[in-house]
Amino acid sequence: MILEGTILAGDEFEPVEGRVVVEDGEIQAVEEAPVESDDIVLPAFVNAHTHIGDSIAKEAGGGLSLEELVAPPDGLKHRLLRQTSYEEKVAAMRRSLQFMQSGGTATCVEFREGGVEGVRAIHEAADGLDIDPVVLGRETIDAMRLDDADGFGASGANDAEFGEERAATTDAGKLFGIHAGEADPSDIDPAMDLDPDFLVHMCHPEPRHLDRVAEAGTPIAVCPRSNLVTDVGLPPIREWLDRTTVALGTDNVMLNSPSMFREMEFTAKLCDVTATEVLRMATLSGAELAGLNYGCIEPGRDAKLLVLDGDSDNLAGVRDPVRAVVRRAETSDVARVVL
Repeated sequence: MILEGTILAGDEFEPVEGRVVVEDGEIQAVEEAPVESDDIVLPAFVNAHTHIGDSIAKEAGGGLSLEELVAPPDGLKHRLLRQTSYEEKVAAMRRSLQFMQSGGTATCVEFREGGVEGVRAIHEAADGLDIDPVVLGRETIDAMRLDDADGFGASGANDAEFGEERAATTDAGKLFGIHAGEADPSDIDPAMDLDPDFLVHMCHPEPRHLDRVAEAGTPIAVCPRSNLVTDVGLPPIREWLDRTTVALGTDNVMLNSPSMFREMEFTAKLCDVTATEVLRMATLSGAELAGLNYGCIEPGRDAKLLVLDGDSDNLAGVRDPVRAVVRRAETSDVARVVL
C-alpha cells in the first residue's frame, strides 16, 4: 500500500511532500518526492480516555453536578446503565465505536463499567470493526483478569482504596489508570501512592503535585471539554506538558461526542498549547500511555493512519497543515482511514 500527499512525519509532525509505504500492516518507509495528491496523511488518533457505556444516555442530566452525573454507585449514569438491557448497551456502544472509527480513531482507552459483563459487552460491540479498544475493566478484579481485558480503570481514590486492585493488575502485567484531581486535589496523593500507569483529569493540582508528577513521570490523560461541561475547571495543560506525557481523551459519551477533531480544536483554542503539541496529545502520547506501537509516521510503526482530503471545501487553500488538522478539520474531511 502506498499513500501519497503531505505526510505529517515523525514525532514533530513535519510536513513532507511524498508517500508512505506500508507492507503487512507496518510502515516501511516515508519517501520525500513530488506528488500530485492534495491529501494530508497523519497518524490515526488515540482517544486516551472514554466511557462509552453511557452512549445510551447522550445529553442526559443537564445542569447536574459531576457527582450527581457520574459518581458511583448511584450517579445518574450508573442508574441509567442498571436500567438498560445488555443488548441495548452493546448496540449503543457499537454506534459510538463506529463514529470514532469513521473519524480516524484507531483505539480508545475505555474505562469499562459493568465488571466481567461490561468487558465482554464492549468486545461484542467492537466485533467486526477495525477500531480496537484498550479495555480497562472496573468494579471487580475478575474483570481485569479476563484475557481480553487490558487492565483496571479505577474511579478515584476517594471512592475506595484500590490497593488490592493495583496489586492484582501489577501481577497480571496490565495497565492501571485512575481518576484524580477532577473536582479538587484531595484524591491526588492517594492516587499517586498507588503508582498508577497513568492519571486521568488532574484539573486541580497543588504545587507539590506538579513536582511529584514530574519526578514520577506519570502520564496524564486530560479531557478538557468534559471538564468544562461538568464545571470542574480546565486542567493546567501547559504545566503538565512541561513535566510529563499528556494525552487527550473525550471522556463520557453522555457529555460529549467522542470526536478527537472537536477535542483538539477546543484544546488548541482555549489552552496555552501549540498545534503540534495538541496533535501529539491526540496521537503519539495516547499510544505511549497505552503501550501501543503507533501514533507517529515513521518506519517500524504499525500503520494506523488517517488520510484527509486536502482539497475539501473546508481544507482547500490551507497553508499550515498541522494547524489545519488540529483547529479546522472535521470528520467530513476524512478521505480514508487505515486501521
